[in-house]
Amino acid sequence: MSGSVRIGAVAYLNSKPLIEGIEQLAPQCKLSLAVPSQLADQLASNQLDIALIPVIEYFRNPHYQLVSDACVSCRGPVRSVKLFSRVPIENISSLALDVGSRTSVGLVRLLLLQRYGVQPRECGLPMDAQPDTMDADAVLLIGDRAMQSPPGKWKVIWDLGEEWTRWTKLPFVFAVWVARPGIDLESMGRTLSEIRDHGVRKIESIAEKEGPLLGLSVAECCHYLSVHLQYQLHSQEREGLLLFETKLEEADLLEPNTATVARSSVSL
Repeated sequence: MSGSVRIGAVAYLNSKPLIEGIEQLAPQCKLSLAVPSQLADQLASNQLDIALIPVIEYFRNPHYQLVSDACVSCRGPVRSVKLFSRVPIENISSLALDVGSRTSVGLVRLLLLQRYGVQPRECGLPMDAQPDTMDADAVLLIGDRAMQSPPGKWKVIWDLGEEWTRWTKLPFVFAVWVARPGIDLESMGRTLSEIRDHGVRKIESIAEKEGPLLGLSVAECCHYLSVHLQYQLHSQEREGLLLFETKLEEADLLEPNTATVARSSVSL
């Protein structure tokens, strides 16, 4: 593929190590930032060549291929994907969903259904809405605004990364780099992995820059990026990724005829 490569990445703190220094390390790439669900739509409409998208969108599109072993994942509490409930989990009848990430929406639906037999009525939570103003029993928040508890009285606070790993004993993968057909996977895969490695080495400087913007101390930001998050698809992450897809299929939470279980690119 000639010319610039259009790349889309998540505009949240959790993805900063995956794009740190991209302008210098990959000058052929034209980077744009958006929330995960928007990136998925832009990739689907050919506005992007490569994007860091929610894994559920990767499952749903058999034409997408993993580009790199770089990812956003966790092996316990993730801090930035949380369910806040005014009632006990088993009593949730209505749920306001942050529309920013479809993976997190799929995960909370799966956890509620499989563990508690709960399928609440759902409504969207606009990006500019305050969670405590929503007329719902529970609210799902993702990204930077989930880092601190919102105003309101919450009986239960679920960290979805922690709930998944407690349930399955496996890591949870939130987002992966995928490409539409026609992209040089080998070259871009190597580049994105190198950028990830560079970004991980720069976590302290990322924290110094981004932490104050989010009301976080540098130490707290460093801890989040280096302890709560993982950025490489190791064997356990791949196993967790496939298990999530399988469980979504079994619970009928993937659209019909779009699952791609055991796709060879997962073993990248």
